[in-house]
Amino acid sequence: MSEDDLKVFVKGTENFFSQVATTPAEVSTPFVKESTDRVIYDFSAVIGISGTQRGCVYYTAPRDMVRDLVTQLGETEQSDDIYADYVGEIANTISGNAREYLGTGFMISPPVVFSEAGDVRFPGDSPAFVIPIMWSGHRSSLILCLKDDEPSSAEIGMN
Repeated sequence: MSEDDLKVFVKGTENFFSQVATTPAEVSTPFVKESTDRVIYDFSAVIGISGTQRGCVYYTAPRDMVRDLVTQLGETEQSDDIYADYVGEIANTISGNAREYLGTGFMISPPVVFSEAGDVRFPGDSPAFVIPIMWSGHRSSLILCLKDDEPSSAEIGMN
């Protein structure tokens, strides 16, 4: 994963919040997640990535942040199901916008949404880059675990 790839996701996150919320998000410097870093919150969505890169993109946010964002967007129904849907939509939108810049070889799956941190495991063959996001006094995270896909021997002409 290159620095330019990280910048695409940082810019996409900033654009998402500036378009949907009255208060812009402050996106901090990405860092590599250590085993002791607590970066998973109440609601999370994971998008599987395949193609020229493989891995996953997580968006995770605390309940209070999602509730405030959903309220600001005019949603009158307040429930964990609604919050989960919005977190999935955030992950999908940010990943989909990144696809525009990274090309059609950056293929995304539909989001899988879950609540509670549980025992989240990140792929062991690539670092997990955490992009901290502050919005309206709340902290959330975009987590990128991406690796350039290595072509198989058949794809490079070996038998």
